[in-house]
Amino acid sequence: MIYLDNAATTQMAPEVLQAMLPFFSDVYGNASAVYGLGARARQAVFEARKQVGALIGAAPEEIYFTSGGTEADNWAIKAVAETFADRGKHIITSKIEHPAVLQTCEWLERRGYEITYLDVDKDGLVHVEDVESALRSDTILISIMFANNEIGTIEPIAEIGSLARRRHVLFHTDAVQAFGQVPIDVEDMQIDLLSASAHKVNGPKGVGCLYIRSGVKIHPFLHGGPQERSRRAGTENVAGIAGFGAAARRAARILAEKQKREMSLRDDLIRRLESEVPWCRLNGHRSRRLPGNVNFSFSFVEGEALLIRLDMAGICASSGSACTSGSLDPSHVLLAIGLSHELAHGSLRLTLSEANTKAELDIVVETVKKAVELLRQMSPLYEDFMKNQSLEENI
Repeated sequence: MIYLDNAATTQMAPEVLQAMLPFFSDVYGNASAVYGLGARARQAVFEARKQVGALIGAAPEEIYFTSGGTEADNWAIKAVAETFADRGKHIITSKIEHPAVLQTCEWLERRGYEITYLDVDKDGLVHVEDVESALRSDTILISIMFANNEIGTIEPIAEIGSLARRRHVLFHTDAVQAFGQVPIDVEDMQIDLLSASAHKVNGPKGVGCLYIRSGVKIHPFLHGGPQERSRRAGTENVAGIAGFGAAARRAARILAEKQKREMSLRDDLIRRLESEVPWCRLNGHRSRRLPGNVNFSFSFVEGEALLIRLDMAGICASSGSACTSGSLDPSHVLLAIGLSHELAHGSLRLTLSEANTKAELDIVVETVKKAVELLRQMSPLYEDFMKNQSLEENI
């Protein structure tokens, strides 16, 4: 098997599993308990808070553990909306956000909030001047993702953060895809709220975090007990949190080398597909993109049919976001960057990890070439296109 769907989820690292195991058996105490068994669990949560915070330049007390990136996005946006409703009800986001952000904003719209959905350019970039133009006296939040989960484009986060700080507007970024993949410094980038998830960095599923900058006061998302300093009630998932901490520590250790290696493999894969498969289009910014992200659209090909062919060859890939798999609608991200419905339906996302090799990607290129050619031979649109090509050549 060749696994190239790391944007959907990653394989848990052995050291992460080892960090989690004691909390399934020996150290099973409730982290809120006063006795020694609970204290050991509580200490593990504190250590994980330090490890996760260190990866983004945050203090431990600024990290709040959640059930994942979706909860963190919901908490950030809904809590800001509720906390600052008396100041204004206008929020700025983009058209290419993850559904966890877009659907939360749509939920708020039904409750009287106004949302500005910014356009992006053909590479998926949000322009800072568009953010500035959208700001109003009643704007309370800007929420722009750090890097897009489908096309990999990295947004101008530091510039948007600087703008938001100057205009006294809170800035949230969904960094689920960027966390542990590229350097992040919440202080330098002037980020107020940041969402992340463990299972994108070789950690466990079901645990994530929301970074809340010290001094930002927003309402709790879950009410009940005093966990997470009374801002997120519920018994802590100690094993998951310990795993998240170990995954963050590992990500920090390997980040520079991982980034360099994946970029080299990524660029070679892009070069080969562009040169060896005709009538294809690279989606996303050519250089401002996640190290392991490759997204192409192939004319005269259905993406789902291509995925099936790759799966038959033992290659795991996707046609877009894992959260929208099974949908018959074309990707909202690809439509937002200007693709036609037909071309958007012909997309393929290949997302690498440090475990992938050049030999694997050579196999992938050959398999994609054969599958695309086979599927095109079955397409009447392709047949008509080739006939027209022949006629033009003979004129």
